[in-house]
Amino acid sequence: MTEMTADIAAPPAAFDLDCETLIVGAGACGLVAALAAHEAGQSVLVIEADPVPSGSTALSAGLIPAAGTRAQAAAGIVDDARRFAEDIQAKAAGENDPDLVERLAAQSGPAIDWLSTRYGLPFSVVADFDYPGHSRRRMHGLPSRAGTELIDSLRSACEAEALDIICERRARRLYHADGRVRGICVRRPDGGEETIGCEKLILACNGFGGNRRLVSEHMPEIDGGLWFGHDGNRGEAVLWGRALGADLMHLGAYQGHGNVAHPHGILITWAVISEGGVQVNRDGVRFWNEAQGYSEAARAVLAQPGGEAFSIFDVRIAGIARQFEDFRRAEAGGAIRVSDTVEGLAVSLGLPADALAETLSGLPQNGSDRFGRSFGGAALAPPFCGVRVTGALFHTQGGLRTDENARVLRPDGTAFENLHAGGGAACGVSGRGDSGYLSGNGLLSAVVLGRLAGQAQITR
Repeated sequence: MTEMTADIAAPPAAFDLDCETLIVGAGACGLVAALAAHEAGQSVLVIEADPVPSGSTALSAGLIPAAGTRAQAAAGIVDDARRFAEDIQAKAAGENDPDLVERLAAQSGPAIDWLSTRYGLPFSVVADFDYPGHSRRRMHGLPSRAGTELIDSLRSACEAEALDIICERRARRLYHADGRVRGICVRRPDGGEETIGCEKLILACNGFGGNRRLVSEHMPEIDGGLWFGHDGNRGEAVLWGRALGADLMHLGAYQGHGNVAHPHGILITWAVISEGGVQVNRDGVRFWNEAQGYSEAARAVLAQPGGEAFSIFDVRIAGIARQFEDFRRAEAGGAIRVSDTVEGLAVSLGLPADALAETLSGLPQNGSDRFGRSFGGAALAPPFCGVRVTGALFHTQGGLRTDENARVLRPDGTAFENLHAGGGAACGVSGRGDSGYLSGNGLLSAVVLGRLAGQAQITR
């Protein structure tokens, strides 16, 4: 993790180059914003710190929750924005700004349909298992169910529109005068600097998970977890926002994940749990209600001896999980162990066989256990599967408060006229901590706020 400080300055007498809409960050948020701004007739420039666009999007499963889409209709799924908004608020115990929740839920379906019809991204709904907290199947993904395919597809769409994306340029200073953002200064790989003037600035540079000081300050409970996000998430948006006097909300909110293969460092889909699998610790016993969700799982797993756990499932569930590229990669790398017997699986994972057998035999067939988790459907059956996992911090969910056009707000509710934010740079809809995270909230905020920021008119 890397620390950084805010750098705000008065603009130079002249910029090295100028554009109308300048976007910092070429993840899903930034690229969606670029497409929307271009469609609105604005000249667009995207700057990206990495050699190629990737960011947190590439590390994710690339799944975007949306309600009322054409893909859902084709799959026979009846859903709407009201139901989606209720699910978001229920998961976060009502801690979210209701206007923001309604905005994201209402615009989610149109955003997915727009990317599908206008730019040809072949979204389909994950229709063979349920994600905790979603009352309808509304997770939309591309064929590989991998974030790398999503970011590559968005980049290809931008390239087809001849949009300028300049990589290996890290934004290090923001220029501000007379209540407006005037541009930024970027650093080149050779150490030199360039200044870029703009009429509208969109911060799509994600959150602050890669900034150890900010993580320790705002979310100490996950400070010792594996950092599984992108190291470029250094908190520029938060630090610039503080310096400008912007309103920052829910900086203790984050998405954790308690199912990262260890030491392989590969994300294991939560389908292995939601379809009937369980987690046990080194003693071979369960320790929590896994149905709460994978974000809460990070803290639960890290609290176990050695900060690790073991996800136990079967080959039926593995067949469902295999639609995800990450799971196939975990299998190929030897992270997933398989045995015809519980005893054999225990030996393979280094667990006490008697304890694991007792744990699995004690799972209710149809009913609730002592943790309050309800079980139904098919019971675990041989061959059995298992994987050693740990808890990780994926990305932060708090940030700059925004309005209906994704403009950054001050504490008094007034907006910075030409400063916008989306994705991890903006406050999302995951409440104040980790338990409010509903699957897909990160990309929901990235895609919807990115599109709204891009569509916003330029004020002069």
